[in-house]
Amino acid sequence: MWSSLPFDLLANIFSFLSPDSLARARSACKHWHKCVDTCPLNTESILSQYHPSWFIALPLRAHKLCFAHNPILDNWHKLSLEFLPDLVKPIAPVGSLLLLRSISSVLQLIICNPFTSQFRYLPRPNIIRTNPAVGVVMQNTGQDSQFPDFNVYVAGGMSAAPQGGTIYESKLEMYDSRNDSWKIVGSLPVEFAVRLTVWTHNESVYSKGVLYWITSARAFSVMGFEIDSNNCRELQVPMADRLEFATLTSRNGRLALVGGICGEEACVWEYGDGDMWVLVEKVPNELGIKLVGGSHGSWINTKCVGNNEVMCLYKELGNGMVIWRERKEKNKWEWVWIDGCSQIRSKRVHNLPIKGLLLQPSLAPFAFNSSYTL
Repeated sequence: MWSSLPFDLLANIFSFLSPDSLARARSACKHWHKCVDTCPLNTESILSQYHPSWFIALPLRAHKLCFAHNPILDNWHKLSLEFLPDLVKPIAPVGSLLLLRSISSVLQLIICNPFTSQFRYLPRPNIIRTNPAVGVVMQNTGQDSQFPDFNVYVAGGMSAAPQGGTIYESKLEMYDSRNDSWKIVGSLPVEFAVRLTVWTHNESVYSKGVLYWITSARAFSVMGFEIDSNNCRELQVPMADRLEFATLTSRNGRLALVGGICGEEACVWEYGDGDMWVLVEKVPNELGIKLVGGSHGSWINTKCVGNNEVMCLYKELGNGMVIWRERKEKNKWEWVWIDGCSQIRSKRVHNLPIKGLLLQPSLAPFAFNSSYTL
């Protein structure tokens, strides 16, 4: 019976499988293999509804590989990135894909699916610049879309000056995936352009029409760009001069901030009504001690990544993670510990500094809008 099911019905069934289960189904027979490879799988909405996000760990140094943690089976996988022609740094997830940047000095963006080894270069921005801040805004992840609509914003960085030399670039550019092109959409005050170039990481968080970046050194501060009005704003950070680390993330659609002080718990704040930070949670003391390596351990080099369903605090690949995740069946959030990646299939894995992203993995065919080519 299963071998005679029409492809559209079989593809609908396959849409409910997690990526590892889909991979096993794909290898069961030629009929299923062809269905997975050729028939559209409407996985985006189903994955987000039934399957939790995977933690993707990309080494910070020059390695063409990444590691993926399956939260359902609580195991790690090693994925090769040898299919990419360049060494890369991670920026953000885009649906079930990763947005990366080449480590070359001039900004070059790449989008890829690490589970299917497919990739594509995005066109270069109109203004050639080095070391800009990059932000991503998702526009549509509808059920019928195999490739989500998204915008990439590039701000700050250094560009060529008309009289020679370089200047801090104040123009803001936006890439639109629907027409595969860039356009200049606004400008920043010079002081914002300088701080985005010198003091920010690539991470950004989009919340309620504003794209936010956080500075990378104490005293921390948050810079925001209001997309519709083309206005900039600055937010003060709680205990900005005392935090050993501070990271922006999102939770329940709100802007959130995670930070920690030596000898104390890490805290989670949400940016609420009245433009005020509200303390919503603290990392349990025993989990925080385990992560930092003792009661007097330091939060320095701690990182955090999160979305609306989970928040992950981590250091290096083999050190383990503190997870705050939603349990929908219990209508509450819970804290848990996840062991780091020290071995895969009985083979030792070296401990590495990493950058983590949360991804809804998919084995669906890599489909762009009509203007895209591979």
